[in-house]
Amino acid sequence: MALVVLFAAGFSYYLGTKSPRDLDPASTLPLALSRELKHNNDKSNLEAAWSDFVAIVGKENVSTVEDDLHTHANSDWSSYRNQESQKPFMVVYPGSTEDVSEIMKICHARRIPVVGYSGGTSLEGHFTPTRGGICVDFRRMDKIIQLHKDDMDVVVQPAVGWELLNEELAKDNLFFPPDPGPGAQIGGMIGTGCSGTNAYRYGTMREWVLSLTVVLADGTIVKTRQRPRKSSAGYDLTKLFIGSEGTLGLVTEATLKLTTKPANTSVAVCSFGTIRQAADCVSRVVGRGIPVAAVEILDDEQMKCINEAGTTSRTWTEAPTLFFKFSGTEHGVKEQISIVKDLAKKAGSVGFEFAKTQEEQDELWSARKEALWSTMAVAKPGDKVWTGDVAVPMSRLPQLIEETKDDMKRSGMYGTIVGHVGDGNFHSTSEIVPHPVDILTRPVILLSNENQRHDAEELVHRMVKRAVELEGTVTVSSYIYAPGIDLD
Repeated sequence: MALVVLFAAGFSYYLGTKSPRDLDPASTLPLALSRELKHNNDKSNLEAAWSDFVAIVGKENVSTVEDDLHTHANSDWSSYRNQESQKPFMVVYPGSTEDVSEIMKICHARRIPVVGYSGGTSLEGHFTPTRGGICVDFRRMDKIIQLHKDDMDVVVQPAVGWELLNEELAKDNLFFPPDPGPGAQIGGMIGTGCSGTNAYRYGTMREWVLSLTVVLADGTIVKTRQRPRKSSAGYDLTKLFIGSEGTLGLVTEATLKLTTKPANTSVAVCSFGTIRQAADCVSRVVGRGIPVAAVEILDDEQMKCINEAGTTSRTWTEAPTLFFKFSGTEHGVKEQISIVKDLAKKAGSVGFEFAKTQEEQDELWSARKEALWSTMAVAKPGDKVWTGDVAVPMSRLPQLIEETKDDMKRSGMYGTIVGHVGDGNFHSTSEIVPHPVDILTRPVILLSNENQRHDAEELVHRMVKRAVELEGTVTVSSYIYAPGIDLD
């Protein structure tokens, strides 16, 4: 009997040594311990794949022209500077979900890296193929497939631009709120989980996507859900893909929520002596619960750039400036303007102007939309633009901006500051409630030449650390900051 017990104990110990160890309780895996991805970018493999792609989409829809490869690797307005090797071997232009599926099956079998591309307006290098491979450009998939007016949703392909979409929707008095930079398209907006000036009142892209059709890495086609707005069936797969930057799959169709176009709108602009006064005005407006549609802040250097670039039809006061959007009933808009004007005066504004016509609205708001381009316009030969998004609690905004501006002056580089009250919270089609938690800023639109590249990296890194120390975040509206630098 004793021998049986000893044998059983010994055998159990042996089995225990063969069982896997308990998982590390840490929530992250050190990059050095992760398995290296195995791609096959051999020229012979890619050339063989070219024939496969031609069979799917036609020779005219597969490009190896050097200019095409260059434009699909980087842009003049991107902060990321790609290496010569970081460009696609070819660009493939699918025309349907089925085309994308067949393309991905080939890439999966041949272990070819894939990067998606739609509007190409990214400021942070989202579409740069850091591992080579191919670029899938969705420009042929630019259709508004179906508008459901009664249900207030629309089905679109990824290369539909948000501006064109709203032009079409306006014919039926409908509106798609997310409004990132000009030229952005739905596919990229989903990939980045974009924000925009309307985020204060309407929320981000996450609140306006009902369903997605996605092609996974192996070519599998999935639809995340049906069109009803309410579903309690398990994981919210739609939101899983939003903001994934193309790493989980390629979006080929999207069903978007819509809302009624505001009956009345207006824009107001007010300038201040200091950035703290401007931030104080924002706090007062938010604290009163004024349902403004958007609140934007531009610093004095940004206003100076707009004047020097001459990209708008007027000359602006070169001081910290707030831009407000208002929407609602005629009476509601007038009441909002009156209250905000009074609050701005109490905060120390040195001027307040609001639009009385649509033409005046377009003129006043043009300065905000020209922020990036006007900064680029005053760049010296050889200068490159670098942008960065961070967010901090509203009370910390003045400190973040002032310390970052001081840092820029000491560095000898030129930069401007733009920000907006961060992400709104959309509750229902008929009730839109502001959720003013953070100031989201793209604090630095920085100009630097190649000789200043290292200094620019250090400046941006300090700004990022500063935001974290101020209880903020660096993963905001357009990208995820992950340059491999310690933020502790």
